[in-house]
Amino acid sequence: MDRVDLIVFNAGQLVTCASDGPKRRADMRDVGIIENGSVAISGGKIVGVGTTDEIYRGFDAVEYFDAGGKVVCPGFVDPHTHIVFAGDRLSEFELKIKGAEYLEILANGGGILSTVRATREASIEQLVEQSRARLDKMLACGTTTVEIKTGYGLDTETELKMLAVIEILDNTHAIEIVPTFLAAHAVPPEFKDNADAYVDLVCTEMLPLAWRWYEQSQFSMNGTPFFVDVFTERNAFDVAQSERVFTTAQSIGFKLKAHVDQFTSLGGSHAAMAAGAASIDHLDEISDGEVSELAGSDTIGIVIPTENFNAGKTRFADARKLIDSGCAVALSTDYNPGSAPCPSQPMAMAIACRYQKLLPAEALNAATINAAHAVGLGDSVGSIEVGKSADICIVDAADFRLLAYEFGGNLIKSVIKRGERVVTS
Repeated sequence: MDRVDLIVFNAGQLVTCASDGPKRRADMRDVGIIENGSVAISGGKIVGVGTTDEIYRGFDAVEYFDAGGKVVCPGFVDPHTHIVFAGDRLSEFELKIKGAEYLEILANGGGILSTVRATREASIEQLVEQSRARLDKMLACGTTTVEIKTGYGLDTETELKMLAVIEILDNTHAIEIVPTFLAAHAVPPEFKDNADAYVDLVCTEMLPLAWRWYEQSQFSMNGTPFFVDVFTERNAFDVAQSERVFTTAQSIGFKLKAHVDQFTSLGGSHAAMAAGAASIDHLDEISDGEVSELAGSDTIGIVIPTENFNAGKTRFADARKLIDSGCAVALSTDYNPGSAPCPSQPMAMAIACRYQKLLPAEALNAATINAAHAVGLGDSVGSIEVGKSADICIVDAADFRLLAYEFGGNLIKSVIKRGERVVTS
């Protein structure tokens, strides 16, 4: 019998979300439930998964944690966030209630640009303190791995400052972080009439410096991927500009992501998939041809219902169509100050089920195993499987579907990250 550090036992439903790769079609409806399940953990890794009887026959432990018949599921993976920022967008919130469109707000110097001004003025210490508080909220809601983007600097100094903040947070917070460089988030005021010149700056100066930072960072040492993202949209960057950033980033060594088809269909999804992007995100206006292309690709389609909900929209990305077409779909909160101030993946699941017609099982797989693949960590997080990081949530429910059925509260009672209890109630 093997001696392990921890056994989590007596799970009414042990929901594994186990899969050899991203889930598609019917597999999205299978969350891999083991009744009366248990998990054996050693060295921060999962070493055994099965019924309680099976685990007890193979392991004993230094410590035992009784799940009390509750749901035990993987820690959530949030594959698209913007949580490093200063200031707030409360005035913009009121403008949207009055009917202002986001692109209109952006064109008048609001939106991203208002956050850029505040973030440029903030110190590293201020950004770390404010962002850590946001990570605390996400962890309490069950998120154990999160992607964090830069993109509120739009100049070399502040973009690198944001990377420094992201690394400090990864060093000091329980949540595991994947960094993304989003200097091509918006055209800064200094380049208002010459977006091509700003793209020149991104490609010739910012990307090489960001990669140099990465090579010297813990992320590189740990094998965590480093992504570049581009916001391909009207009043942001067109397809040709986006393709230039993609090509330059790939030549340096970055992996790729893309904000595409949020408001208008410009061909950005095709361009990103052609470049081999790990994910394409938003997809509200993706074309039928690009849906078929996504279904036949290794790219993950990330849908973000929180943005639509926050804006009071009744039209959402057609996630039902994406899944039925064979696309690998992930789910994100897009936690950010303007368009999605939401730290909770269960809330994103609840919205997706109601407005995008995902079944609760599909929403859970989208927020765990598929989201893990969207950030290049599908082999290490996102499911309860032997060899993966012991990232586990204990849910105050007897049925996992309650995660999406109930909203407005928090059903997460305990969170384990790398085998350590980091949230207890």
